[in-house]
Amino acid sequence: MAGHSKWANIQHRKGRQDAVRAKLFSKFSKEITVAAKMGDPDPDKNPRLRLAIKEAKAQSMPKDNIERAIKKASGGDAEDYEEIRYEGYGPGGVAVIVEAMTDNRNRTASSVRSTFSKNGGNLGETGSVAFMFERKGEVSYPAAAGDADTVMMAAIEAGAEDVESSEDGHVIWCADTDLNDVSTALEAELGESESTKLVWKPTTTTEMDLEGMEKLMRLIEALEDDDDVQRVTTNFEASDEVMAQLAAE
Repeated sequence: MAGHSKWANIQHRKGRQDAVRAKLFSKFSKEITVAAKMGDPDPDKNPRLRLAIKEAKAQSMPKDNIERAIKKASGGDAEDYEEIRYEGYGPGGVAVIVEAMTDNRNRTASSVRSTFSKNGGNLGETGSVAFMFERKGEVSYPAAAGDADTVMMAAIEAGAEDVESSEDGHVIWCADTDLNDVSTALEAELGESESTKLVWKPTTTTEMDLEGMEKLMRLIEALEDDDDVQRVTTNFEASDEVMAQLAAE
């Protein structure tokens, strides 16, 4: 399975999800508010809002928090956030894409640049690493959703492009513009997904050893700790042995 799926599993096992739950909900609230403000506050008429709500629910965000974020946008008192993408290189030459929402571009740019430099990375120009990724829709299911053949057939019927199955679960890929339709069709066949979101999928990866991964972990965690940062994506690849060692630390 792709490196980032392994990374998510390590975060979960080490309890980091619980430690950052409040921050995670804050990021979801921001995305929901922005989506509702930019489009229609009715998720049935706003695909971006519908996907944001689905992702928030998958991470157990309370219904009240979701409704509050939508009302904030509808009430007209929501902050004006600007969506910005930063690109750079982390330890070992790993490509890093940082997606942010901010009401102060200068503050966020300064913070992201400082985080890169303090953690063995270098912030680059827009487009400096994006060519190593494709914009895709990603739907994740637990292993309990079915065996590889069952999930593959459901994915094909739903119009997906590819499936990666392992003992950890299933990751289904589709065109970014098809994510809403594909996820809805999959839900009818396989039930609720663990995650449904737009991602940057690496087309080329950088192999990392244990030392490199430890450094990269510190960079990713520092970036994700920034309130303005919504998502961090890298193109690292690491062996099962390296990921097991990280999980044991």
